[in-house]
Amino acid sequence: MQIHVQVADITTLDVDAIVNAANATLRGGGGVDGAIHRAAGPGLLAACRALPETSPGVRCPTGEARITAGFALRARYVIHAVGPVWRGGADGEPQQLAACYRNSLRLAGDNRLTSIAFPAISCGIYGYPPEAAVAIAVHEARRWTGPAPQRLVFCCFDAAMADRFEHELAA
Repeated sequence: MQIHVQVADITTLDVDAIVNAANATLRGGGGVDGAIHRAAGPGLLAACRALPETSPGVRCPTGEARITAGFALRARYVIHAVGPVWRGGADGEPQQLAACYRNSLRLAGDNRLTSIAFPAISCGIYGYPPEAAVAIAVHEARRWTGPAPQRLVFCCFDAAMADRFEHELAA
């Protein structure tokens, strides 16, 4: 798999799927989640609401992923992955974050998608330390052995995050 780092607005990328750093309700929110919902249009929220709840109010538990159409986005699909809220690292956060990447890649493979773009899951309002999160993201991307996707983009909001990804990929 080819792995790239790009500073961009993830909603504008021409890939088969973008990954949404979602919350468990899948009803939109702030940060990347809000930007994706705004760019995709109201169809995305309707598609998320149509997904079954796993428990009251929860459509996607932490560490899991769900797929919907991309609606008004250039990407054909949105893969919604719910990352952990950082609580110091001893509450299973590294395993949950790794599971987000694995489950997103599995959905991409199951749907025969050739390209996928990830934001830095859990690094915004969820407070995950960027260096630790980037190491997990790169590790999971490198160990993926499925036939698809063939191209992965770590889409960064700013140059500082892109530098973290580039540094980790060079290690």
